[in-house]
Amino acid sequence: MYIYNVTINIEESVHDLWLDWMQNKHIPDMLSTGKFSKALMTKVLVEEEMGGITYSVQYTTSDKETLQRYYDEDADRLRKETERFAGKFVAFRTELEIVSERNG
Repeated sequence: MYIYNVTINIEESVHDLWLDWMQNKHIPDMLSTGKFSKALMTKVLVEEEMGGITYSVQYTTSDKETLQRYYDEDADRLRKETERFAGKFVAFRTELEIVSERNG
């Protein structure tokens, strides 16, 4: 299993609009590609010197090939939709491989 992690710092001036868009439009659109089995959105509790509010969104996928298909088939289109918040956020993306998982 792999996680496609997107960490975003969003300016407070557009935070509420962005958060609503993320939860009701962008994350559902990501899941509707069929390439991710779930999405987990978390708020980073450490305050950044640059200000803003930081979130991490983790999209779980079955394998690296499926993640590559997301890049090839969907990423450009979905990233283009973030242009409405241009200049109001910074984002970086990380690929993670799940080594082990436990419940308890």
